[in-house]
Amino acid sequence: MEGTYPLPEAQLDRFMFNVWIDYLPEDQEVAVVRQTTTTDPEPIEQIFSGEDILRFHDVVRKVPVAEDIARYAVRIAAASRPNKDNPLDFVNEWVTWGAGLRASQYMVLGGKARALLHGRSHVNFEDIRALAYPVLRHRILINYRAEAEGITVEKLADRLLESVKETV
Repeated sequence: MEGTYPLPEAQLDRFMFNVWIDYLPEDQEVAVVRQTTTTDPEPIEQIFSGEDILRFHDVVRKVPVAEDIARYAVRIAAASRPNKDNPLDFVNEWVTWGAGLRASQYMVLGGKARALLHGRSHVNFEDIRALAYPVLRHRILINYRAEAEGITVEKLADRLLESVKETV
């Protein structure tokens, strides 16, 4: 990140996910190094077109989501926002800025894609829980007190998911 500036929260919010990708294990890294340094790279071949991608988007958007599932995503995002009416004391203690509307939208939209990838034609609560971390990771701004207490956004998301109950 040397020579770059962190994006403001308003710009970070436009990214759907913040996915954490760790380093490869040594054997896999050695394999990549050997493959990429011994021969010319294979030519890149198009697998699908831009029109295909638009059709994929259309299919994902057509996956149904029950109101209870959408409401669960909205409640998770809303619970991350500090305010005097928030019953979650840990949010009021540790959060400077919580997740906005896009968080709910992206949990549901990501949940739709995840459902399809898991062979289902509908979104369930597990889809929303699984997407909460990559969706919230860059949308919640924790304060200095949280940092001093060793609280990360992931730990905060754990607490949010424990606190916000599903309704059926």
